[in-house]
Amino acid sequence: MEQKSMIEVEQLEQEVKPTNKKVIVFNFALIVVIFVGLFIYMLKVDGMDNILKLLEQVDYRWVLAGLVCLLIHWLCEATNLYIPLKKMDSSQTFTNSFQVAMIGLLFSNITPFSTGGQPMQAYELTKNGVRVSNSLSAMAMKFIITQTALIVSTIVVVLFEISFFANLMKDYVWIVVVGFIVNIIAIVVVILAGIKKKMITFFTTPIIHFLGKIHILKNPEKVIENLDRSIDNFKEQFLYMKSEKKMVGKMFIVAVVQTFAYYSITYMVYRAFGNSGVSFSQIIPLQAFLLLIMTFIPTPGSGLGAEGGFYLLFNSIFKYGTINMSILFWRLYTFYLPIIVGALFLIPRMALKKKDTAI
Repeated sequence: MEQKSMIEVEQLEQEVKPTNKKVIVFNFALIVVIFVGLFIYMLKVDGMDNILKLLEQVDYRWVLAGLVCLLIHWLCEATNLYIPLKKMDSSQTFTNSFQVAMIGLLFSNITPFSTGGQPMQAYELTKNGVRVSNSLSAMAMKFIITQTALIVSTIVVVLFEISFFANLMKDYVWIVVVGFIVNIIAIVVVILAGIKKKMITFFTTPIIHFLGKIHILKNPEKVIENLDRSIDNFKEQFLYMKSEKKMVGKMFIVAVVQTFAYYSITYMVYRAFGNSGVSFSQIIPLQAFLLLIMTFIPTPGSGLGAEGGFYLLFNSIFKYGTINMSILFWRLYTFYLPIIVGALFLIPRMALKKKDTAI
């Protein structure tokens, strides 16, 4: 059993290989450049005196409220990883799920289109003895439920403030539509992978062969083999979890709470800088729309696109002179803090792995 687990870890490590050290270093360098660029921009536009004055006037009760929302977001992320894993493996602990969830957020934020998060979570779980099929299927179910909750929640909040949203977003309707379509397609593809294997392979096999012919993929047959094995493993677990309606219901509720906790951070930033006049229910759909925009930004953590989108959407409702500092605070919550905390969880695990390897 232990030998099989080691083989699974090695196989999964090959799938995680694109997130190598050079890529990580480059992405970190890009993140630092974006942060420094934002700070230099703030100095030129707002000036150091105004920045210091603004920091003195910040209502730190709302800053603390933002941190509470962020913590709730993290706890929900870990909970929706823990619930299905605990069902499949009774030895799984919430502490380990939380650590793995934070490592996933770290790699999601430092890789383009957030592609590095789930493979690293699967890798970390497998190193701890969780079967590859269990970890991958648990995260696939988590992805489906989270994305569904995200779309449902967004539709609800937009409809609730439809007149305000429509007036403010009249020039960006097409982005809203495309964003919804992309997210719905992603959910449908994952579901089909669990119930209609032939349909998925019918489309993916020729694409993989084509990528092999133009030398983007080195070994297309190996990729097809790995994909085939992953779909089989996922299908087996998907059918099992499909019967667990109570579990799915719990995960959906947690995902809704997580979505609103994330959306609420923007409102806390809004109030922290003395803004008023726009309600919580009006801020939420704008933040939901911003998240749709960020889906299409290929840089790590949607860098530049996230900041630019925040400026375009919220500049008209934030007090004059507060928007740039608000962007910085919002990014600290949603981008830089997850990276820092995720790294704090990853480093000890890497050190332990090196120690075990040395022994």
